Amino acid sequence: MLKSLAIQNYALIDSLHIDFDKGFSVITGETGAGKSIILGALSLILGQRAENRYIKQNEQKCTIEGIFDLSRYNLQELFQERDWEYNPEECILRREIWTNGKSRAFVNDSPVYLNDLKELGDRLIDIHSQHQNLSLNDNLFQLNVLDVLAGTKGEKEEYHQAFKEYQAARKWLLELQEQSQKNKEEEDYFQFQFDALAGAKLQAGEQEELETELETITHAEEIKSSLFTVVDSFSGEGDTVEQKLKSVAETLKSIQPVFSKASELGQRVESAYIDLKDVRIEAEKYFEEIEFNAGRQQQVEERLSVIYDLQKRHSVKSVEELQEIQKQLDEKLQNIISLDEKIEQLKKEVSGKQELMTQKAGVLSKKRKAATQPIEKQLTEKLIYLGMPNARFKCDITAKNNPDSTGNDFVNFLFSANKNTPLLPVSQIASGGEISRLMLCLKSMIAGATALPTVIFDEIDTGTSGEIADKMGAIMREMAHDMQVIAITHLPQIAAKGTEHYNVYKEDSAETTATYMRRLSMDERISEIARMLSGAETTTQAVENAKVMLGVG
Repeated sequence: MLKSLAIQNYALIDSLHIDFDKGFSVITGETGAGKSIILGALSLILGQRAENRYIKQNEQKCTIEGIFDLSRYNLQELFQERDWEYNPEECILRREIWTNGKSRAFVNDSPVYLNDLKELGDRLIDIHSQHQNLSLNDNLFQLNVLDVLAGTKGEKEEYHQAFKEYQAARKWLLELQEQSQKNKEEEDYFQFQFDALAGAKLQAGEQEELETELETITHAEEIKSSLFTVVDSFSGEGDTVEQKLKSVAETLKSIQPVFSKASELGQRVESAYIDLKDVRIEAEKYFEEIEFNAGRQQQVEERLSVIYDLQKRHSVKSVEELQEIQKQLDEKLQNIISLDEKIEQLKKEVSGKQELMTQKAGVLSKKRKAATQPIEKQLTEKLIYLGMPNARFKCDITAKNNPDSTGNDFVNFLFSANKNTPLLPVSQIASGGEISRLMLCLKSMIAGATALPTVIFDEIDTGTSGEIADKMGAIMREMAHDMQVIAITHLPQIAAKGTEHYNVYKEDSAETTATYMRRLSMDERISEIARMLSGAETTTQAVENAKVMLGVG
């Protein structure tokens, strides 16, 4: 529950500190006194976005601080998740806003993100403003009301998990199918490139060997002529190299007896003779082997042409690079094949998840439908109590074309206030006063089904008066047995039902106008309710009526 609210430099408020009690509290004041200002300040510590235009003129910063008792609402886990200090009997929410647009939020003096503050605020206070009556026309709001009253939290969580898993799998399937379609468009091109490379049967190093062979074939006559010259120089007619070396060796051998070093020189000449003889033999062999072969030249040129064409097509310069591209193309083609297999497997998975989601949606729908009759009965009884004896209400549930995150149910609240009018959607027939009563009945039923600490009604009594307003006040007071209820009202019948009464008023000074709020004593309550009854001039009869309404002599 809200224990206290402190406001500084907000709109028309200089400084305000007000304590609240459990039970049913009412807030009254003349139109324009500033009741909405106080509600706006409270909204800021519940996570609403701030605007610096609300800072009091000529001030640099405004501060709003609320103290809450959390002892009955099991919020310790939320505090542990956020690493906030947890004091169940006194939780302080504070908001600071500067004129430069900066804003800070705190929970028990720990800085927090605004989204976290809003999440906590949503679990502390339900502010029902006048415009929220319009939300009754929204089918999603109606569905949420039905779920709260039907107690479908567990079923909703199970369904939502199944829905999320189905959606994730379906999204992945669509992405793979899109990729597969793209791959199919490229597959023929990849296959064409791969077949060209695979058909070439490329061998590492073959390009260099072929280029060398082609050079040899092209210059066969020149090479053969040179080799003949070499062989002839070694062993041809006349004074050849071999003959000269042989003669030198014999000469050195002849002087060995008288010159011992000639032996070493002779051995070296003999070795050179043997080496050169081997050179001559190999040259003779090459001379015999090398022939100009026009057919082989054509084969080599054609093979190199294939290699050069592939290199040009793929913008590379070696066979090894072509082989790497062939490997990559093969991997791409294999991935296309395996992707098709993945898609087939994922289709089965998506089908299974869809089946589970449908089953969970059916369980959720069954529980919702089972709750409609008790809800309709209870709500109709409350509407009759609020002066609508012929009211009829129905929770109409139909199946959606496609399930969404909320399930497979479309909920429409149908209402009729009179005997001779058919049940129609609430948005089409209910007047302002009827909407207010209908919403109050729903809120009172929701209050019994949830553990919300505080409910604030901002003029929910719009469009009502007299006995109906009195009964609406009675419903709010009954709600206050289990929670803190605060009502901002213009109706004396509701104001008189409060266990505590606060008055919002404005005072003018020479320089400015300021808004204040104070708790009223019993005498002050009598005067305030009498003012609400009689208007501008309080009459004696109004005072007496106020006493009767408050149950005092």
